[in-house]
Amino acid sequence: MDIMAEEDVYTKDGTVNIRRDPADKTKTGNWKACRFILGNECCERLAYYGMGTNLVNYLQKRLNQGNVAASNNVTNWSGTCYITPLIGAFLADSYLGRYWTIASFSMVYVLGMTLLTLSASVPGLKPSCENGECHATTSQTAACFVALYLIALGTGGIKPCVSSFGADQFDEMDEAERKKKSSFFNWFYLSINIGALIASSVLVWIQMNVGWGWGFGIPAVAMAIAIVFFFSGSRLYRIQKPGGSPLTRIAQVMAASFRKMKVEVPADKTHLYETADAECNIKGSRKLEHTDELQFFDKAAVEIPTDNIKGNTDPWRLCTVTQVEELKSIIRLLPVWASGIVFATVYSQMSTMFVLQGNTLDQHMGPNFKIPSASLSLFDTVSVIFWAPVYDRIIVSYARKFTGKERGFTQLQRMGIGLVISIFAMVVAGILEVIRLAIVKKNNYYDLEYIPMSIFWQVPQYFLVGCAEVFTFIGQLEFFYDQAPDAMRSLCSALSLTTVALGNYLSTLLVTIVTKVTTRNGKLGWIPDNLNRGHLDYFYWLLAILSLLNFLVYLWIAKRFTYKKATGVAH
Repeated sequence: MDIMAEEDVYTKDGTVNIRRDPADKTKTGNWKACRFILGNECCERLAYYGMGTNLVNYLQKRLNQGNVAASNNVTNWSGTCYITPLIGAFLADSYLGRYWTIASFSMVYVLGMTLLTLSASVPGLKPSCENGECHATTSQTAACFVALYLIALGTGGIKPCVSSFGADQFDEMDEAERKKKSSFFNWFYLSINIGALIASSVLVWIQMNVGWGWGFGIPAVAMAIAIVFFFSGSRLYRIQKPGGSPLTRIAQVMAASFRKMKVEVPADKTHLYETADAECNIKGSRKLEHTDELQFFDKAAVEIPTDNIKGNTDPWRLCTVTQVEELKSIIRLLPVWASGIVFATVYSQMSTMFVLQGNTLDQHMGPNFKIPSASLSLFDTVSVIFWAPVYDRIIVSYARKFTGKERGFTQLQRMGIGLVISIFAMVVAGILEVIRLAIVKKNNYYDLEYIPMSIFWQVPQYFLVGCAEVFTFIGQLEFFYDQAPDAMRSLCSALSLTTVALGNYLSTLLVTIVTKVTTRNGKLGWIPDNLNRGHLDYFYWLLAILSLLNFLVYLWIAKRFTYKKATGVAH
């Protein structure tokens, strides 16, 4: 009895405390640890959005770039911020663990933020401006972009680890703690948007009215505070041990499968190779049950005499069922992952085309106050802050009565609802642009800096994108964590983030193609520097059509998805 009671004190998912001892449930993890992680995320996102939300205007006004160049530079940089998580995820899952990966890359992040602040405030590094016209030298532009890409590396190391690290604080083998994990993802995303709210309101106003030095300096300080928050909770954290290189394990399964192409898979799948005891041979992982899909890779788990060399099993010739199922899990995730790219393209418009569209509208609130166009993204944030708790507290309990599911909707259903809402966001943005251009044409406002139409007409499109985020992005975070093999969770979180990267790159590609095609024969094109003479509405219609087609493909993918099944205890 005493032994049983002692076992119940410790987590069963393989987590340890900061001293590498088994994690005590009463002293570590749960919400008491998560408050430090949520505080860290809130400050880090304040730093990121405080610098990124208005970046298109900085490149335009200080580095003297045109609409297309500034927009593409922002989406390229933003895309890189969501590709670099693959680096952080690999290091976290393979060698460092999530805790030390977050700690290490945070230092790179602060270095980048500091350099960006210096490039916007120190004479010689900042561009020279006269009569509202700024001119940046090659070295000044280079300093700015070195800082931006250091930030991209720093944030990339952190992004895939923080959400997974927070979820690690709840023992999946404990039913009561497992239920809390779903709520964590909602509150995690809420903390992101509290930081973004301050960034898109206060910091954007400071950048446009006080100065870019202060506007970038405050985010740099916020990032330093984020690091303090993170380290303050160290003694409370549950830390998942790195399980070795997931890419090596994937390569071993593929190599073994191709070596055994002519080997027959037994009809009785219990004859496939697996470790005999309840523990998995991969650190920090539980065993996975065999699935009937992708049976070619089952060949890697078929035992033949040549698999053993001098009495030892060669991992490049024979793999466990769990190792094979790891690869299958990743392959099953890829179609769902690909369906998020177009959604991320819609999301990326908030930091590019929505801002440029807002620049053409009346930004005045009363006679003396002018709201920067980039600040309208605070309505996206307000939408998330509104919908995240509403979803968690009201929608889930209401949906549960009809579906009978613990989470109300399945994660795939939740993501699909967000995809539908994103189509309406693009339609609303397109309708606004049609009305705006009609006013321009009717009154011959072609050369006005902004037309007499309030910028607050943009609020619905921002609000709809925020609502779509609560369904798709939070659902995606939870889905990729939940369906990832235990020892590949950082990697799968990074994989989900790369949809945002590719969405930004797709936006760059679409803008480039649209500009090239529509400016033939001397035409101004859809997105000229003077949007009053363009057709930004056509670009929005293009995104709406792509989003609709993407949703139809997603329905087909979701209907055929097979969820993973884990057994045993973690090693």
